[in-house]
Amino acid sequence: MRESETPVDVDRLIDEGQWTPFQTMTVGLCAAVTVIDGFDTQAIAYVAPVLAKEWGLGPAAFGPVFSVGLIGMMVGALALGPIADRFGRKLAIVASVALMAVFSLATMFAQSIETLIVLRFLTGLGLGGAMPNVIALSAEYTPARWRSTAVGVMFCGFPFGAVVGGLLAAQMIPAFGWQSVFLVGGVVPLVLMAVLIPVLPESVRFLVTRSGAEARAAKLIARAVPNARLPEKPTFLTSQKVNDANRTTARAELFGPSRIAITLLLWVTFFMNLLMYYFLISWLPLTLQHAGIALSRAILFTALLNAGGIVGTIVLARVIDRAGSFRILGGVLFAAAFAIAAIGYVGTEGGLALAVAVFVAGFCVNGAQNNMNALAAGIYSTPARSTGVGFALGIGRVGSILGPVVGGVLLSASMPLQTLFLIGALPALIAASTMFFLNRRTHPQVAVATVPGH
Repeated sequence: MRESETPVDVDRLIDEGQWTPFQTMTVGLCAAVTVIDGFDTQAIAYVAPVLAKEWGLGPAAFGPVFSVGLIGMMVGALALGPIADRFGRKLAIVASVALMAVFSLATMFAQSIETLIVLRFLTGLGLGGAMPNVIALSAEYTPARWRSTAVGVMFCGFPFGAVVGGLLAAQMIPAFGWQSVFLVGGVVPLVLMAVLIPVLPESVRFLVTRSGAEARAAKLIARAVPNARLPEKPTFLTSQKVNDANRTTARAELFGPSRIAITLLLWVTFFMNLLMYYFLISWLPLTLQHAGIALSRAILFTALLNAGGIVGTIVLARVIDRAGSFRILGGVLFAAAFAIAAIGYVGTEGGLALAVAVFVAGFCVNGAQNNMNALAAGIYSTPARSTGVGFALGIGRVGSILGPVVGGVLLSASMPLQTLFLIGALPALIAASTMFFLNRRTHPQVAVATVPGH
């Protein structure tokens, strides 16, 4: 082969490269998308108490609204994945942001619960389609030694967006009405699109697999790895998709006699933790307001839940890295159960005790979830890793959809706040128990990069 045709290993070049302003820009833009994602995901929970009063509905009527948005997120992730594989990650990300913008603005004009259900599903398509693509794009351009930190910090944009949404909603709803929340949720994505279209880079690994895109790939590599010495007319290599033999190996590892118990324990843990998380972020503003706390304060307490998740993700990741063990997550989930139960007992006071309980619940639930993804990645070998993590997240997504439904059923029973949150704490106890059994059966490698996901 002539020198001008020497193949360049794109994966190795980026993995061993330096952190540059190009990486900062790429991860920063992806983080901006996750901020909007978090804002729009949480927005409906912030306005639900106002809509319930304005439309004369009971709190339980919003269970389908919360759940259908999560169903839309799941469908969006599945539908926009093939689009990203065929047309590129950039198009999928821009299309996702456009869906968020259009249907968030449309939600301003909703006049019934039925219309709201349809619009939340359509908004969910964009919310769900954006997340896997921004995670993948950030990871693909980040050097290996920075990947875990970069993707973890980028994903913190999701709870950060929910926190910002809470702070804004608490001020805007009394002053400008509930529609103002969706106005911001629609206009900001439109502004971001004006930046993403000319600035966001396409995945270089995607370009390498496309014929005739060598020149574009070379330009992006030169920006991502400025000190790379590329041949005059380079050809590029990148890792290929998992083949059929690897898929067979993965299924055998997940469901073989020696592994099926581990796989099922992992699924139960993901299912229960995400059920619990989405129960909290969906219903907390409405239940606190129903218990007599002013709406603006109820929204701020929910923002504290997401703030706790940001802190918990970072702190627990550092503790796990230093301790070299995931055993701490079992204790964290037990602590989550006590914190959630405590919300019911101090929820009518609206003071410091409630703030602490909500923050600790977010710290434990969300912090544990984001680190459980690394646990799942460390359990399985390389050929089975993507399949194992993907299956666990898929089962967990079912729990996230059921969380708001369960909350609606409990609210319709008109039970006391203490009983409601005592029942809400049960999934945390189950998740903690399965985590302890899981740690006894396996010893995952902590060195695997954290893969945040909801």
